[in-house]
Amino acid sequence: MPRKGHVKKRITPPDSVYANPAISKFINCLMLSGKKSTAERIFYGALDLAGGRLNIEPAEVFEKAMSNVRPLVEVRPRRVGGATYQVPVEVKPERAQALAIRWIINFSRSRKGIPMVERLARELTDACKGEGGSVKKREDTHRMAEANRAFAHYRW
Repeated sequence: MPRKGHVKKRITPPDSVYANPAISKFINCLMLSGKKSTAERIFYGALDLAGGRLNIEPAEVFEKAMSNVRPLVEVRPRRVGGATYQVPVEVKPERAQALAIRWIINFSRSRKGIPMVERLARELTDACKGEGGSVKKREDTHRMAEANRAFAHYRW
């Protein structure tokens, strides 16, 4: 955090195939060691596989998967009088998108024994159907926020 001034949000340019900035951000997060062309190949291959399995447009698969994984509320720790409470707060759209991207990538990487294209395709199809690890993570986050709703008055 800078001492002077405000940091401007950088705008991610849209990707070349679907002209969607969210897809471009997903590819950037998927990228390892600066290998963007490899990340693009993995992502577009996985999207085509998922679209073929579900018989819908690949861009639609991505949008549906992201909307199923994107959290609405989360808990943030808040220290009040020596005690730390988990306070439920609404998630800003940029953070919700970042969390959804991170969860989908992490859960697809945790599936071992098959190529990354296949792992990502399976996670996207599961997320599109409303199942899989990333959707479970979202539900756990919502459940935690619901359980700590009594501390909502500590919101800042």
